[in-house]
Amino acid sequence: MNDFWKQIIFRIGNFTLTPAKLVAVILVIFITWVLLLFIKRIILHKTKLTISQRGTRTSLYQLIKYFLWVIAFSSCISILGFNVTILIASSAALLVGLGFGLQNVFSDLISGLFMLFEQKVKIGDVMEVDNIVGRVQHINLRTSVLLTRDGFNIIVPNHKFITDNVVNWTHQNFERRFQLEVGVSYNSDAELVTSILLSCAEAQEDLLKDDVHKPFVRLQDFGESALVFYLIFWTTDIFRVEQVKSNLRYKIVKAFKENHIVIPFPQRDIHIIQP
Repeated sequence: MNDFWKQIIFRIGNFTLTPAKLVAVILVIFITWVLLLFIKRIILHKTKLTISQRGTRTSLYQLIKYFLWVIAFSSCISILGFNVTILIASSAALLVGLGFGLQNVFSDLISGLFMLFEQKVKIGDVMEVDNIVGRVQHINLRTSVLLTRDGFNIIVPNHKFITDNVVNWTHQNFERRFQLEVGVSYNSDAELVTSILLSCAEAQEDLLKDDVHKPFVRLQDFGESALVFYLIFWTTDIFRVEQVKSNLRYKIVKAFKENHIVIPFPQRDIHIIQP
C-alpha cells in the first residue's frame, strides 16, 4: 500500500502527481463542501425569518463560503507541492497586466466584498437601479441578480451599488410612503372628495392604518382643469405597490361614480374673432 500511494501517476519537471496527493485534494474539497452544507443549515435553519434577517444571514454565509474555499484552494495547491508564496511572487507581473485589463472585473469583486461586509444591500431588499425596480435575489462576488416586477432576472455589476446613485427602498425597514394623484372637477365638494378617498384607503387591505402610518388626503394644487388631490398612504408591499395603487384607483372610480363626482379632462375655450 505504501508503494501504491507513492506511485507517480505523471511528472512535469519537478512536479509529480501521486495517488496520495490526488486523494488528499479530493478529501479537502469534499470536507469543505460538507462543512459548508453544515454551516448553511445552522445559519439558515429557521423557517420563520423576516426578509431582512434572511438577507443578513445569507450575506454572512456567503462570506464564510468564500473564506473557506480560499483556504481549501490554498491547501490543495500546497498538497500538490506548489509553494503558494513563490507562485504569487512569480506571477506578480502577470497579475499587474491582468489588473490593467480587468479593472472593471476587479472593481466588481471589491464592491461585492464591501456589499457583503457592510450589508447595505441584502437578499430580499427592493432596489432601484437605473430606474429599474427589483428585489435582490442573489449577491455574488462580481454580480448580483435582481428580480423585476415583470418577472425578469437582471444581472447587475456590483460596482453600480457602490459608485452609482441607487435607491434601497427597504434599507431600514419595509414601511414606505406613497401617494396617488387624483383630479376632480372644480364643481366638486372638496370635503366629500376627501371623505371618499379616505374611505377607499380604509377598504384597501394592503395599507398600514395605525396612528403613525394613517392614510391622509392633501389638496395639492389648483390645476388648469381640476382640483388636484393626493391620497398619501403607507404600505409594506413595496415590490407590488403599483398593483396596490391600481386597486385603489378601481375603488376611487367606483366611489366617484356613485357620488356623481366628475374626473375632468383638459378643456379649452376657443374664441374666433370675426374679420
